[in-house]
Amino acid sequence: MASDPALIIPLPAWVDETVDAFTDPLARDAERMALAVRLSLENVQRGGGPFAALVFSGTELVAAAVNSVLSTGYSLAHAETLALLRFQDETRGRPAEALARPVTLVTTTEPCCQCFGAIVWSGIDHLVCGARTSDAERIGFDEGPKPADWATELERRGIAVTRDVERDAARAVLDEYARRGGTIYGRPGRG
Repeated sequence: MASDPALIIPLPAWVDETVDAFTDPLARDAERMALAVRLSLENVQRGGGPFAALVFSGTELVAAAVNSVLSTGYSLAHAETLALLRFQDETRGRPAEALARPVTLVTTTEPCCQCFGAIVWSGIDHLVCGARTSDAERIGFDEGPKPADWATELERRGIAVTRDVERDAARAVLDEYARRGGTIYGRPGRG
């Protein structure tokens, strides 16, 4: 193998700049989703995918990410996966009991099968979703096979699930992506 063994998945600088400029409170799920939706819309406007995710430890925003599949060419570069990676990198070395609870993942759309799998072992306590799987599939995304009652499966594993938080706003970003002719990736032969 001739490749560099380091794997780097860059996030655009504007993500942290947008987070830093966001002055609204982030105490409630709806307020947190408003920031995630803003990031997802900005990503669409800049040519990226229509998804964003945030991770909170207690009330502290620790990580933010946007879908970077199109900019990186990596099928794993989903917003949820990148937000969890950033969170785990930021908290590496801290004992789990030192993290403020709950650890919450806020995502603009319910998880696809890949992100569902990552969530199961991520150590989060709470998942907050905006748009539904059916909203993403309606514009052409294939969210893959996951348990039909995926939310109950997460709850069985100790992860609380809150759905439909600011769903209309999150769905509007998906619709804007479709309106702009955004690439539907994740299907065989389609990237």
